[in-house]
Amino acid sequence: MSRTPIPPKGSPAQDVLERLEGFRAADLDWRSGKVWAYMYDPGEESEALIKRAYMAYLSENGLDPTAFPSLVRLENEVIAMAAAHVGGDEQTVGNFTSGGTESIILACKAARDWARSKRPELARSAQRPKIVLPSTAHAAFHKAAHYLDLEVVLVDVDPDTFKADVAAMEAAIDEHAIMIVGSAVSYAHCVIDPIPELAALAKAKGLWMHVDGCMGGFLLPYFRRLGRELPDFDLRVEGVCSMSMDLHKYAFAAKGASVILYKHKSLRRHQIFTCANWTGYSITNATVQSSKSGGPVAAAWAILQHVGDDGYLEISRQVLEATEKVTKFVDEHPDLFQLGSTDMNHVSFSSKRVPIFRLADAVNERGWYVQVQLGYRWQGGESPANIHLVINPANLRWLDALLEDIRACIEEVRDSEPSPLTKTLEQTLAQVDLTNIDDETLRQMMAMVGITPGSGSVPKVGAEINEVLDMLEPAARERVFTEFMNELFV
Repeated sequence: MSRTPIPPKGSPAQDVLERLEGFRAADLDWRSGKVWAYMYDPGEESEALIKRAYMAYLSENGLDPTAFPSLVRLENEVIAMAAAHVGGDEQTVGNFTSGGTESIILACKAARDWARSKRPELARSAQRPKIVLPSTAHAAFHKAAHYLDLEVVLVDVDPDTFKADVAAMEAAIDEHAIMIVGSAVSYAHCVIDPIPELAALAKAKGLWMHVDGCMGGFLLPYFRRLGRELPDFDLRVEGVCSMSMDLHKYAFAAKGASVILYKHKSLRRHQIFTCANWTGYSITNATVQSSKSGGPVAAAWAILQHVGDDGYLEISRQVLEATEKVTKFVDEHPDLFQLGSTDMNHVSFSSKRVPIFRLADAVNERGWYVQVQLGYRWQGGESPANIHLVINPANLRWLDALLEDIRACIEEVRDSEPSPLTKTLEQTLAQVDLTNIDDETLRQMMAMVGITPGSGSVPKVGAEINEVLDMLEPAARERVFTEFMNELFV
């Protein structure tokens, strides 16, 4: 891709905006309601309110809270609402963040520094502190560990329920462990880990217990109020130290909007970064970001005020009914099976007789967007390649049509065979260690399946590419994805 300099002369504002709009031509049409992943559509009225609130605070800078007291008020009110929603009390504190990943990084940082304050030998040890994760825990914990120089201890989950195995988690704990994590809910299978048992284990071992409620924390309390039987999962559980919860998912706030909550201030203190050891102004940050727009917190506050508890409860009722219809469809179809038993509104399903990636392609060719997840295997179990549906209010009017298309597409692809290229690469990959081959050979292999490094364009990832990726072990996939990402951006 050629390097484009700053234009020698400026363009009229309308021309710039028209060019921006043109860039969207290949983007997902998420407002159509036919996208079953990534997006959380609040509807036109709420979207308009969010944008007005966001723009009203776009230029206010959250770097120095004393400069804009209104941002402190907005954040404190959002945190108070969030804490009350997930069982917090008058001791609960927290902060607004840019998303689940930042919330998780902050929880890991707080856990690390808290552990060092309790066990000074950790800071002196050459061994990195360890966080003990079920294999279903979000990849953001691996990212946090990478950034914070922590070691991930990955523990296999129950092969039938896909929930954390408490006994296996306990067996993985040693003197260098500092933190246990449980999900409410996990992304891939949408199930709640046994949080009370994990929290009791953490307390007994003197470890930090974090509940990742980024995906489920906001919606689960409503599902429970609607009669769904759910295990305990939030700040009411004895032994839980912190909990993350995204607002840009089922609270429908503008991205990025998440919160990190702590049982009390003595825990949150370890999250904060302060530096006076330089020639500039003394800096203290509650979160990872320093300068940041006030837009996201204003928009989050506005949508919570606008929809209200009664509005969210009604949205949850509709989404719960739709989820039950999807699970019934999957359970009754002879060629499909659900992975785990969903506790919320995501449904992951696979098949032993139908090529799942080709099924997804056939469905998407009919105007939908459904997400696929690659298979993951461990000794004693696996999570096979699957289609993962995220059911949102905007999707509801299309639900019956989607299910009928899935039914029809199963018949279309039932007898389809892998492409000749896929078969060839399967034989090649059996003889190659992708983690050790040179970069040029890897690029050539990627080009064979339509991924052209250095082109600056985003390839369409369909069945053929996914079938190849599904053959690879996680380390090899990571190598391919890293190379792809490095080449995608100039």
